[in-house]
Amino acid sequence: MRLPVLSITDVAERGLCCGCGACAAVDARIEMVDDLEHGRRPVVTGGRDADTSDALRVCPGVALEHDPGARRAPGVIRELFPGFGPVLALWEGHAADPEIRFAGSSGGAASALALHGLEREGLAGVLHIAARQDAPHLNRTVLSTTRRELLDRTGSRYAPASPCDGLGLIEEAPGPCVFIGKPCDAAAVLKARRMRPALDAKLGLTIAFFCAGTPSTRGTFEMLRRMGVEDPRRLISLRYRGNGWPGLATAVWRDGAGAERSATLTYEQSWGEILTNYKQWRCKVCADHTGEFADVAVGDPWHRPVESGGPGLSLILARTPRGRDFIERAIESGALEASPVEPGALPASQPNLLKTRGAVWGRSLASRLCGVPAPRHRGLAMFRFWLTRLSTMEKIRSLAGTARRIAAGGLRRPRPVVPMPVEAGAPTGAAVEDAA
Repeated sequence: MRLPVLSITDVAERGLCCGCGACAAVDARIEMVDDLEHGRRPVVTGGRDADTSDALRVCPGVALEHDPGARRAPGVIRELFPGFGPVLALWEGHAADPEIRFAGSSGGAASALALHGLEREGLAGVLHIAARQDAPHLNRTVLSTTRRELLDRTGSRYAPASPCDGLGLIEEAPGPCVFIGKPCDAAAVLKARRMRPALDAKLGLTIAFFCAGTPSTRGTFEMLRRMGVEDPRRLISLRYRGNGWPGLATAVWRDGAGAERSATLTYEQSWGEILTNYKQWRCKVCADHTGEFADVAVGDPWHRPVESGGPGLSLILARTPRGRDFIERAIESGALEASPVEPGALPASQPNLLKTRGAVWGRSLASRLCGVPAPRHRGLAMFRFWLTRLSTMEKIRSLAGTARRIAAGGLRRPRPVVPMPVEAGAPTGAAVEDAA
């Protein structure tokens, strides 16, 4: 029997939550906590009987949908829309500041655009994610207001994060701000700004980075174990990428004798061999991996040869007129060095995403047939890619493999949120910092 999804508690317990934190931003009774196995999850004061209808309205885990006329909007590149959503223009480039380019996960384009907003556009802050100072393997939401703060907080964080739980900081800021987050985070922000005029007025730009899924904290613990870190509470710092392209995962910690130690893993080792195996369920049924609901989206141009540790490049997409104009001003000001590229650069850079999009259609169908809720995707084509991009065996795997995974993982039963205990080196609750 298929159970209905009627509340944010249902979203969290039925595998639809992506951990963005938007529900906590619009409903003060909701707190985001760290669940070791599943990621950031909402806990509602009042439990299942609490009315969380406003929170459901901003939840990207339940549904992602483009406006009916999005494909025909002026300037949208028609050939890209079915697989990648609205794109008005594409560039390849990098931060002009060499320090930002080196520290960023690819070419530092997101950080360069954010800094341009602070220094040239008069924006008041940048809401994004940084490592927690008390627990570097966990994330916190921060509002950066200076170049130094942005630079100290660069680099991908392949761990659960809830940047939308800090949207109130944008509403309270003295002027418009930049938001940086995952595709699901950007989708949540778009929903929230439509509901909250005060937030809409304070959003100067939204930036999403390409995403292949969010690993749970259990994945980070496994990566640290592979590095030789037995106790995460001894961590001094942890970077997942950056300081060269694609960059090394780097942990620094103190051993039992108090001596400082460090270890690294390549991107292929950290992501490809470990973290990708711990992605939350919602990511496996998500069709948006390239930030279709943001003003700007950035990602790795993987179609180019990568010299490990070399200076990075970013693929930069303008998804709205606001985003296109902002990018052009950043290039004109010298904050961003970028050149236009043809539309084909996007599928070439992310060659597996159309196949993934097709597989999501099969996984979603199998989920519903098994009585497990799946997100609604409207305006995001999937079935055509299931037909055209997947082999017969891959089609079968998207259906039968999902059914097996549902049975093995017990996904038909609600799974209550279990906050990580303090003694595990992972204090519960959100850690939102206003750095202004």
